[in-house]
Amino acid sequence: MKNNRRIGRALGAGFAALALCAGVAVGQEIKIAHVYDKTGPLEAYAKQTQTGLMMGLEYGTGGTMMVDGHKLVVIEKDDQGKPDVGKSQLAAAFADDKADLAVGPTSSGVALAMLPVAEEYKKILIVEPAVADSITGDKWNRYIFRTGRNSSQDAISNAVALDKSGVFIATLAQDYAFGRDFVTAFKGALKHATLVHEEYLPANTTDFTAGAQRLFDALKDKKGRKIIFINWAGAGNPFKIADLDPKRYGIEIATGGNILPALAAYKPFPGMEGAAYYYYDIPKNPINKWLVAEHEKRFKTPPDFFTAGGMAAGLAIVDALKKTGGNTNTEKLIAAMEGMSFETPKGTMIFRKEDHQALQSMYHFKIKVDPNVAWAIPELVHEIKIDEMDIPIRNKR
Repeated sequence: MKNNRRIGRALGAGFAALALCAGVAVGQEIKIAHVYDKTGPLEAYAKQTQTGLMMGLEYGTGGTMMVDGHKLVVIEKDDQGKPDVGKSQLAAAFADDKADLAVGPTSSGVALAMLPVAEEYKKILIVEPAVADSITGDKWNRYIFRTGRNSSQDAISNAVALDKSGVFIATLAQDYAFGRDFVTAFKGALKHATLVHEEYLPANTTDFTAGAQRLFDALKDKKGRKIIFINWAGAGNPFKIADLDPKRYGIEIATGGNILPALAAYKPFPGMEGAAYYYYDIPKNPINKWLVAEHEKRFKTPPDFFTAGGMAAGLAIVDALKKTGGNTNTEKLIAAMEGMSFETPKGTMIFRKEDHQALQSMYHFKIKVDPNVAWAIPELVHEIKIDEMDIPIRNKR
C-alpha cells in the first residue's frame, strides 16, 4: 500500500512537471493583460471594450472564468492614449506581471507602438479595437491577431453597399492617413459605380462651404444616382453640407455606421445608406441575444459596437485556450488561432492565416428615424458576408 502511495505521488509530480514544461501548470492561473485607455480622450470607447471583454470571457466559460481547470485573471493597464505609455505598460505586463497574452488598445497610434513589444516577448497581442490597416499590414508580426475590423473592411463594405451601375460618388475625407487610406480602399472596391471626385480637408475644418461646392460641382450634371460619401472622425461636422441643399442637384449623403451617441447626428437623414460594423439590433444569433439582454439588464442601455468588439476578443481567447487544453505556450496558441473560426455577437469570425486579421460580416444599412429613439436606427438592408469583401493582405510575410 505504501509503495502504491509513493508511486501515485511520483506520477502526480511527474504529470505536474510535464504540464509546467508544456506551458502551464495544473491549476495555474492564466493571466490576460488588458492595456487600454482607462483615462484619456478615448476613455468612453475603451470602457465599452473592457465591458465587452469581461462579458466575452464570462459567456465563453459559462460564467466560471475557468478553462480546463485554469482560472482566467485579467490584469488592467492604463495606456492613457499615449504610445510610449502603452508600450511600457505592455512590457510591464509581460515582464513583471507574467501575463500569458494581452488585449488592446483603443488607439491605432498606441497599438503600433505596442506591436514590437509582443514580438520581443514572443507573446500574443489581440488588437481590439484599433483599426489602422498597418497593424495587420506592414507593421505586423506573427504575434499579432486582431478581432477588430480594419480600415479596409470599413471602406470596402461601404463600397459594396453602394456599388451599382449608374451611381456616381464623390468622397469627403480628412487630409491625413485615416481619410486617404479609407478612400483608396473604397475606390479600389468599386466595380460598377463611378468615383468622380475626392475631396480632402484638414482634420480641424469647421467651415465646409468651399469643399461642399467642389463636391456639388463634380456631381450636379451627372445622369444617375449621385452620392457624397463622408468619412470623418473627431471635431467638425461635415454633415453641415446638408444645410447647403445638395438635394437641389439630386445629391444624397452617405456614410458608415457609428456608435450610438454619434447616430443621433444621422436623424436629419432618413433613408441614408452605408455599411456598419455592428448595431445591436442587427445580428440574430444566441451570443448577441445574450449580450443585448445582459447589457440592458446590467447597464440599462444596449451594447455599442466597442462592446461587441471586446466580447469578440474575449470569446477568441476562450476558444483558443480550449483548443490548447489551457496551454498558454505561444506557439501552440498561434497554431490554434491561425485560421480559427469562432462565434461572436456578429456571428462567425475567422482569423486569416496570412495576417491574423479577423474576417467578419459587415452590415449594409438604411437609416430609419423613430421620434421615440434618441438616435437614428440603422435598419439592415443586407448582411455583407466575408466572401463578398476582398480584403487586401498588406503585410510582408
